[in-house]
Amino acid sequence: MRYKRLMGLIPARGGSKGLPGKNIRPLAGLPLIGWTLRAASDSGAFERIVVSTDSPEIAAVARSLGSPVPWLRPAELAGDLSPSIDFVLHALERLKADEGFEPDVLMLLQPTSPFRSAESIRRAAAAFGASDAESLVSVSPVIEHPWSCYFMDDAGMMRRAVPDAPEVLRRQDLPPAYAPDGSIYMATPRLLRERRAFMAPGTLGFLTPSDESADIDTADDWTLAEESAKGRGDR
Repeated sequence: MRYKRLMGLIPARGGSKGLPGKNIRPLAGLPLIGWTLRAASDSGAFERIVVSTDSPEIAAVARSLGSPVPWLRPAELAGDLSPSIDFVLHALERLKADEGFEPDVLMLLQPTSPFRSAESIRRAAAAFGASDAESLVSVSPVIEHPWSCYFMDDAGMMRRAVPDAPEVLRRQDLPPAYAPDGSIYMATPRLLRERRAFMAPGTLGFLTPSDESADIDTADDWTLAEESAKGRGDR
């Protein structure tokens, strides 16, 4: 392993409009954020696990589940249009200023991916440590291959989403394609500060197991997650 200090950062703002209060809404008897907190703790991969939230209510729930919330995120970093990288950099700077703590690597774990397992966290950390990459992003196979997709302009005219893609007519001949699924993001503080992003040239892809790839954003997503959560309580 080429790094020692891995920090887990769990973001949970209080202003969700699609599913109000979703981060502390019970899923199979456990607040949504609790699923990620439990996986992070069970992984044994982190020197520090920190919850970044603007909500005193979310902070209280996280603390009741044993997770430190050393500060509340400023309101300007918790709006609908606030770039995610801003609260990540804020967490790094606060820890450095308040405690002199600087991780070698940061892993971002969003509560909206509740079924990400402790084992996947460990495997992602190991894959990153065994590589020369400065960032890692979890991915899942895409449903519709980008070579088969088109954009449509205001006049209804079609153009290929990937202009230089070869003409492939049979689905079985298409190469595998993947997209970030929001489950795991990793990067060094240096890359985060310089690129202001987790995705950069040379980012390592980490394939999420299919039964862990749920991303909860809508009421329909929640309904599907409730079905999937049955029987996972002792995971």
